[in-house]
Amino acid sequence: MLHLHQLRKAVCAALAIVAAMGVTCASAHPHVWVTVETEVLYSDQKAITGFRHKWTFDEFYASFAVQGRDLNNDGEYDRQELQELAEVNISSLKEFEFFTFPKLAGKTLPRDMPKDYWLEYKGGLLTLFLTLPMTHPVPAEQTKGFSFAVYDPTFYVDFALAKDQPVKLSAAPAGCQPVIHEPNPQTAQRSAQTLGEAFFNSIDSTNSFAEQYAKSVSIACPAS
Repeated sequence: MLHLHQLRKAVCAALAIVAAMGVTCASAHPHVWVTVETEVLYSDQKAITGFRHKWTFDEFYASFAVQGRDLNNDGEYDRQELQELAEVNISSLKEFEFFTFPKLAGKTLPRDMPKDYWLEYKGGLLTLFLTLPMTHPVPAEQTKGFSFAVYDPTFYVDFALAKDQPVKLSAAPAGCQPVIHEPNPQTAQRSAQTLGEAFFNSIDSTNSFAEQYAKSVSIACPAS
């Protein structure tokens, strides 16, 4: 996520090249890999209020990002030393729709700026923790039509759900469980075949094409 706003043009150019060569977007290689763990947050009234994300970056990106940030030269990176880097990451999230796309009945819902965020460097991995509030909580009676996905519309970052318990529910109604939906590769393949170089030259955070390659999450609850 660091420097994404600076590198977007280069990435788009690369995507245009692979498109011209007859390669689909799914084959375009991302440059940063992130493992996602997300907790869906509920209010006391059982409305969905936002997300608590834990994003763990790949080792290569992590080693690059923390260079020169061991200010006291103790061989470790504490939260204070990584605060500036966390601020850079958070300030750039808005441009990319926070990489988080909640929907209700197919309509994307607005989100507020992240809060309670920090970075942790441990075992050679860099992890960003953040809370992303919904601008308007989703009332309990409407959560049946709620879903969300975490992905990068520009294909620069590969967001992958963690293998074990990637999604949790915090204070959800009894019996509710997250349901992970796999993308439909045939639909994405057909879409890619109809797109030309002009599309890839203009790709940005407002495009929803990448959504077809992302896993989505809905919430299933017992019938009342």
